[in-house]
Amino acid sequence: MMKIVPPKPFFHKGGEKAVLLLHSFTSNTIDMKKLGKYLQQHNYTCYAPLYRGHGLTAEELLTFRPTDWWKDVLDGYQLLKDEGYEKIAVVGLSLGGVFALKAAQELEVSGVVTMSVPIHRDASFLQKRVFHYAKSFKQLEGKNEEQIHHEFIQLQQISIHSLVEFQHLIQKTMDQLARITSPISILYGALDEPLYKESAAVIYQRVGSQQKKVKGYPNSKHLMTLGTDKNDVRKDILAFLNDLHW
Repeated sequence: MMKIVPPKPFFHKGGEKAVLLLHSFTSNTIDMKKLGKYLQQHNYTCYAPLYRGHGLTAEELLTFRPTDWWKDVLDGYQLLKDEGYEKIAVVGLSLGGVFALKAAQELEVSGVVTMSVPIHRDASFLQKRVFHYAKSFKQLEGKNEEQIHHEFIQLQQISIHSLVEFQHLIQKTMDQLARITSPISILYGALDEPLYKESAAVIYQRVGSQQKKVKGYPNSKHLMTLGTDKNDVRKDILAFLNDLHW
C-alpha cells in the first residue's frame, strides 16, 4: 500500500507586507502554493497554515472540528505577528474564504480576498464532500474496491457533528458580514455551482466595506487558484493587495 506524504504549512518570506493564505475544506496548502510563490516574487510575505486533519484520511479529518481549524488560522495570524509583520491581509478559498471573512470580523486585517465562498452549506452536502475525498484518498493509498467498500461502511457510522458545526460556522459568519469594514475582493468561478455566484453577490451587498469589488472568472470552477484562469486570479489578487493602504 502506498504511503502518502502529508502536506505541510508553508512560509514564504518576502517584504514587510504579509498575507495569510487559507486553503479549502478537504484540501490542503497545495491550493495556495503557487499563489504564495507568486506573491513572494512580488515582495509579499506569505504564510499558509494546514488545518488539523487535512491531508490525512477522512476518518482522521472527522475527529477535528471547525473550532480546531479556526485555531489553526489564529495561530497562523499570530505567527506572522510574532515574526514582526504588523500589516496582514487574508486570502481564502472556499472554507478558507469563510475563515477570511471571520478574520475580517474579529481581527485587524489590511484587506481580505475571498474565492468560491458559499453563504450556506448543509451538513449532508459536506458529508458528501468528505466521502468523495475519502474515496480519492483510499484509491491513492492503493486499496482495492472491496477494502474501500468495507471502510466506507465504517466511515458512514462516524458522527457528522463536526460538519453540523461547520454548517453553523458558515451561517454565523454570514450573519455578521456588516461587521467587515476592511477592503474586500470577492471572486468566484463562472463554471462553479450557481450558488457561488449568488453568494458572491450577497457578500458584496452585506459587507460594511467602503472599498469592495466582485468578479467572476469565465473558465474557473471551484479551486480557482489551480484552474484555467489561475494567472488572471493571481494578477487580480496582486493588484488588489497593491492598492491597499498598508
